[in-house]
Amino acid sequence: MKKISPKAFNCSRGKRASKIIKFVIFHYTGMQSEIDSLKRLTDPKSKVSAHYLINRKGKVFSLVNENYEAWHAGKSMWKNHVNLNKNSIGIELVNKGHEFGYQNFPKKQILSLIKLCRRIKKKYKIKKENFLGHSDIAPLRKQDPGEKFPWEKLSKYGIGQWFEKKRIKSISMNKIDKKIFFKNIFKLGYRYFDLSIRKPNDRLIIQAFQRRFNSKKINGKIDKKTFKISNFLSR
Repeated sequence: MKKISPKAFNCSRGKRASKIIKFVIFHYTGMQSEIDSLKRLTDPKSKVSAHYLINRKGKVFSLVNENYEAWHAGKSMWKNHVNLNKNSIGIELVNKGHEFGYQNFPKKQILSLIKLCRRIKKKYKIKKENFLGHSDIAPLRKQDPGEKFPWEKLSKYGIGQWFEKKRIKSISMNKIDKKIFFKNIFKLGYRYFDLSIRKPNDRLIIQAFQRRFNSKKINGKIDKKTFKISNFLSR
C-alpha cells in the first residue's frame, strides 16, 4: 500500500472516534486516468477526497487516514444517517465511469478491494449490509460504482447485501405493488422519496436499486424480478 503525503490531504481537521465508523462507501473515479484521479483527490482546491484509491492493477493508495473524515459521500442519506462522510470510509476504484467509457472492474482490482474491506470490516465491526455504493446513498445524483460492480461476488465474502436466486424464483406474486416496493427499499435504507406520493424522481430511485440488484434491467420501472428482490431483502 502506498501512502500519499499528509500535506496533500483533503479532510476534516479533527480526529473522529472509531465507534462512529459504521459504513464503507464504494465509488468509481469517473475520470480519464489514474493520474488525473489522484491529482483531484489530493488537491485541496477540489474539496474532494477518499480514504483509499485502488488502481486497475490492484495497487492500493492510502490518501486519508481512517481516523479523519474524508470528503467522498457529499449530500447523502441512508436510514437515519445524513451526510455519511462522518460515519464512513470511502474507497475509490479507478474506472472511467459512465461519462468517459464505463469499464469492467479487473480481477486484481477487486481482489485488492476484498482484502482491504475484510480488514476494515473486522477492525470496525461493520455489518455486511453497511457496505454501500455511492448511488445507494445519493441516488438522485450518482451512478457509481455502477452496474458492472461485482456485488454478488463481494457478498460471498460478507461484503454487501445480496439475495438468493433460487428463493427469488420461487416467490409467488399476483401483482407488482409500487407502494409495497417503496416500503421495502425504505426499510433497507434508501431515502430521497416520499412513501405516500409518487413523483418523477422515483425513477432514479428505482434505477439505483436496479443498478445494484438487477443490473440487466436499469429502466426505472418496477418489473417482477425487481419487486421480488425488494421483498426478499426487506424480510
